[in-house]
Amino acid sequence: MEHPSSTVPGAQAIARAARLLRLVSAAGAEGRGVRELAHEASLSRSTAHRLLTALRAEGLVDQDERTARWLAGPELFLMGAAAAPRYDITHVAGDIVRSLAVKTEESAFLSVRRGDETVCLMREEGSFPIRSFVLSEGVRFPLGVASAGLAILSFLPQPEVDAYLGRHTDLAARWGDVHDADPLRARIGETRDRGYAVNPGLIVPGSWGLGAAVFDQEGRPAWALSLTGVEFRFGPDRLPELGRLLLAHAHQLTTRIQSVRRR
Repeated sequence: MEHPSSTVPGAQAIARAARLLRLVSAAGAEGRGVRELAHEASLSRSTAHRLLTALRAEGLVDQDERTARWLAGPELFLMGAAAAPRYDITHVAGDIVRSLAVKTEESAFLSVRRGDETVCLMREEGSFPIRSFVLSEGVRFPLGVASAGLAILSFLPQPEVDAYLGRHTDLAARWGDVHDADPLRARIGETRDRGYAVNPGLIVPGSWGLGAAVFDQEGRPAWALSLTGVEFRFGPDRLPELGRLLLAHAHQLTTRIQSVRRR
């Protein structure tokens, strides 16, 4: 089956522009330079700059005059506000994410599945003074890389897991050999048995994460709650309790989402 960008006129340019928009939005308030954006989007610098200039003319991106970095534009905010009533669950999840951070003393997060990635929607800091900064609002990871994405991937139907791994044979090259298909399948099995995902410093050494899937009305994993912190806070004496609290909060959020969406 051909990809739409190869059959629909103009679709390739739209796909390139959308890729740049995602990269710019993920950069947050710091923004990103055109060279970095071009590299991440697999574009030439001139093509990336031309697309970014066109997007700026439409208000979708902006450029810092001092640093020349590209930032999300005002039109993205307006579009997001218009879409929020349909897609945003932060209004029903906020107190649960805060409760998770208070009870565990670790940084707690809400992420959403978007295609083959997870996007962080919300971060709440715990009281423990040493923190991990791997994850923050707008940051994206492929499914199976961070703990939130591993939790979501693990509870998809097996044919969808197999299809995902078939589409992303480059995970090991981008994220290390521990993300090759065989070790990733092993972690998926462990996650299903345990009920929650564990990331033992696979993205940043010494920074651990736990993730639990949150399910939609059809019983599909659409979001995830996660915790991150320094390694010694996730030892065998504490890990089961953190997992229990995480699963309890994920179950509470699943129940709330399903209740709200039935009304």
